[in-house]
Amino acid sequence: MSINKALLALAMGFALAACTNSQQAQDSAGEAAEAAGEAQQAADNAAATGDAASADAAQAAADTAAAAADAAATSADAATAAPSTTDADDAADAAENSADAAEQAQDAAEEAAAASDAPTNNDGATPAKK
Repeated sequence: MSINKALLALAMGFALAACTNSQQAQDSAGEAAEAAGEAQQAADNAAATGDAASADAAQAAADTAAAAADAAATSADAATAAPSTTDADDAADAAENSADAAEQAQDAAEEAAAASDAPTNNDGATPAKK
């Protein structure tokens, strides 16, 4: 009887780890999507200033953020469907890395927008002059 309980506990532990990986991956995908949205807003703000160079740089960064968000979503789906805990963990790590890339691209878009004195961070305020 105790072997059965031990096996059941082990199986439940693996299931819990898989759920945790899936949740972490979904959270990362959400963060990436948010970063992509904010990057696009920064690009739109830069475009509204008429500064073509800043607008182009911000849009390129926003496109990169969107691609990273798509990769994070794909990884989150893979984590959910993973046949093993190791595969789910790897997919969750990939989603987190993609979210980090999206956030870095968001920063780049906001810096490009700030160069044209466009509002950033969706707050409607213009950045301080340096």
